[in-house]
Amino acid sequence: MRNLILIFMTALFVGCSSTGVQVTFDDDKSNAIRGHYENYLNQDMEGLKSLWSPDIKIFLNSIDPITQEDLIPLLQAQHATYDITMTFGEVGGTDLGPWVETTTYPAVAEYPEATITQTWFNWNATSKLTGNTINLPAHIGFKWGENGKIIEEYHNYDTTEMIAGIEEAQAAAE
Repeated sequence: MRNLILIFMTALFVGCSSTGVQVTFDDDKSNAIRGHYENYLNQDMEGLKSLWSPDIKIFLNSIDPITQEDLIPLLQAQHATYDITMTFGEVGGTDLGPWVETTTYPAVAEYPEATITQTWFNWNATSKLTGNTINLPAHIGFKWGENGKIIEEYHNYDTTEMIAGIEEAQAAAE
């Protein structure tokens, strides 16, 4: 009986040991991204830049990165065209804003330790020209550098309706 208890306790401790992966929701990096999104919604481009590394690589549904200097005009065009909100949750439920979580992965083999903040939300935009509303489910991942700045950003969402609305507004302004 004593051996059975010892085997059970050993299995329990081995099975419950930490893998080294840490997922957090209310940490400094997750909260920094919530502030980053507030800067986006408030059209505060300098606020956005304050969290980006100067040499950030931004991937917009592509394996080819762009720079923050490339991204800023796109963000400005979004705000010139649309009134924007970001939501997450069930229709009719309480909106808590974008879902934000930060995961720190341990170093494995040739891969160094990495901290990545993942976000999920609906990008809701009402055209200032037509009044039409579009809702895009979006996922953006942020990879953090050692200096506490974002060094890589991965945007994953279908931009077809967004781009069509921006082009329509720009054509109407000409």
